[in-house]
Amino acid sequence: MKRIGILYHPLREKARDLSQKLEQFLSSRGVSSWRCSAWDEDKARPQLTGTELILSIGGDGTILHSTRIAAPLSIPILGINLGRLGFITEIDGDGVMSRLPGLLKGEGRIEERAMLEAQVADKTFHAMNDVVLRSVAVRLVNIKAEIDGAVLTTYRADGVIAATATGSTSYALAAGGPILHPQSKEIVLQPISCHLGLSHALVLPPQSIVDLKIARREKVILSIDGQVDLPLSNGQNVRVKLGPHTARFLRIHDQSYFYSSLWQKLGGRRNES
Repeated sequence: MKRIGILYHPLREKARDLSQKLEQFLSSRGVSSWRCSAWDEDKARPQLTGTELILSIGGDGTILHSTRIAAPLSIPILGINLGRLGFITEIDGDGVMSRLPGLLKGEGRIEERAMLEAQVADKTFHAMNDVVLRSVAVRLVNIKAEIDGAVLTTYRADGVIAATATGSTSYALAAGGPILHPQSKEIVLQPISCHLGLSHALVLPPQSIVDLKIARREKVILSIDGQVDLPLSNGQNVRVKLGPHTARFLRIHDQSYFYSSLWQKLGGRRNES
């Protein structure tokens, strides 16, 4: 590899320190690099040309920022975990220095994950985890759902989540949704605290087009990966479908690692007998 980008959590001193150490290490190996806060997406994008790998330092939240930066150019990401759960990250901060030389020589494998596209009016957003419509107050809202042009139901709920397989272990899981294998391309449609309407989650095929229409006089926020929020006005429609971009991650563990890590991160205990 000749050029690597380093994106870090700007509010964590440990992340900033590690980003500097990695920059120095890469320089000592003759690898060109650039370094930027993962929160400063507009500053990072102009530096992507020629970049072959992104090192994302922080946690899953940092990965979400990094994905929106890297995915349009199909640049792989190595997630370095300094957070808590680290569902999407691949390696702990303490172990990255010892593994990096091998990765620079081509070790590891590339894993691809589906992303969502959300369209509202003339705006388009891309999500790694989920697209969420939620009430701005502690009250229920009415959201009409259509799948491929056919009316499904009108949810009377705190909100509705459309999630990728990656997002199925995040907010959608907390709302009672199923867990999908991370490389699945299906879309999870999950209401939040549903009072009336279809209360169960739906797992939709990849080609599905979901339209979520806000009832009049309702106040709703559109949230993209929990990081971008947009207030919606009466009667607006949000169209959600599988997006054109694919998130690519550099992995060092084998594919079965998802199951053991899932069990551990959700608080389970393996029976070794």
